[in-house]
Amino acid sequence: MSLVCPRCGPPLALAGRHRRRPHWARAVAPKCEASPSHPPVLTRRAVSAATLLLATLPFPASSPQLPVASASEAAAAAAAAEAQGESGVPEGLELERYTDQEQGFTLLKPASWPKVEKAGATALFQQEGKGSNNIGVVVNPVRLNSLTEFGTPQFVADRLLQAEKKKESTKSAEVISAGERSGHGGLTVYEIEYALDSTRGGMKRIFSAAFVASRKLYLLNIAYSDAKEKPLDSQTRTVLEQVLHSFDSV
Repeated sequence: MSLVCPRCGPPLALAGRHRRRPHWARAVAPKCEASPSHPPVLTRRAVSAATLLLATLPFPASSPQLPVASASEAAAAAAAAEAQGESGVPEGLELERYTDQEQGFTLLKPASWPKVEKAGATALFQQEGKGSNNIGVVVNPVRLNSLTEFGTPQFVADRLLQAEKKKESTKSAEVISAGERSGHGGLTVYEIEYALDSTRGGMKRIFSAAFVASRKLYLLNIAYSDAKEKPLDSQTRTVLEQVLHSFDSV
């Protein structure tokens, strides 16, 4: 897929006669990082989504604003999940707080999901015995102050789905929801949910959250099985949504 990086852009066409510059005055276009052609299976989706946001999103025209969840509502939901006082939490999905002070993010994760090392992921947690159910975080530097400079949540969701559909392994992909909420210190956090049917892992439900802080792009990706013979149940979905809403800067 040949795309133009929004930071580099296409070369400008100058009017009039072309004049050669001395070799010492020639500008060198900055190089853009490309995602590896075959990243590890467990981090492929998180890395490709991060690469898309970093390297291929053009700056769109304005589009309708989506509802914003207040920071207090998001904090209350995260606190309720962290307290683990509610009934009906599926076995193995009890949540605990994970914070990376060095990279500057925090989230809730299933206590029984160990952290594993994979190239391309800042942090990756996977369900034991079923690595296709996983939570990944990717952090990359960007020349932006806010994710809103890329566009609205719906615009970002559409671009992510376009990228998914161009993969040979993708059979179908559909956006379920796209919105935004306020994070720590009024930070804008985008949240996207979509259904994915792929030859790599079958039917899955993907929950993504993204924000920009301190000129770094933070991307959370939650992948969980949603097969027709065993669809995602409401209790598991509630837990995954709590993980999604807990993703924030520190």
